[in-house]
Amino acid sequence: MSEDEAPEPDAPAGTDDEEVNALLFGKWETTGIQYEDPSTRRYLAVTPVAHTMGRHAQKQFKKSELSIVERLANRLMKTGANAGKKQQALQIVRDAFDIVHERTDENPIQVLVSAVENAAPREETVRLKYGGISVPQAVDTAPQRRVDQALKFLADGAHSSSFKTPTDAAEALANQLVGAADYNVQTYAIGQKEEKERVAAAAR
Repeated sequence: MSEDEAPEPDAPAGTDDEEVNALLFGKWETTGIQYEDPSTRRYLAVTPVAHTMGRHAQKQFKKSELSIVERLANRLMKTGANAGKKQQALQIVRDAFDIVHERTDENPIQVLVSAVENAAPREETVRLKYGGISVPQAVDTAPQRRVDQALKFLADGAHSSSFKTPTDAAEALANQLVGAADYNVQTYAIGQKEEKERVAAAAR
């Protein structure tokens, strides 16, 4: 190899001008996702990595840099029977995405983002004590908590729909995602969001 052909010593390996287009689960594009809610935009990270091996653990607020898909899988593990079963949770999400795509013919990541935006409560109540009396007070919900709450509602809805019923977990999750993305008030996640906001409106 001549001196002219030798690679630059300071150049990082593999930096050709080709774009590497990684796909989530080897199927779904993670680019071109549309966001309708500017307040939650920075907390809805979308990456092709679905399992970061707990790299964010013990780091405050680091969860917001995780892919929203992995955060959904983590929420599915919250019940005692499913705790720690990450591969099982990811398989449920993978299968649910296939069902969502069959029903809507859309990128399921886009459906998930829309579902989280729609299911995120804007207001909730806190308890204030005035001389021994607890009084509910309406407060605005922080954007990061809005995303946390939306993921909780989606996972809880999938769990309650599939627990001790003929409905498969992946199908139950797909129902929640599609219903929340369409803002169907019959969906558990949207129902919980509406209930929180209704209680907050009464406590203003």
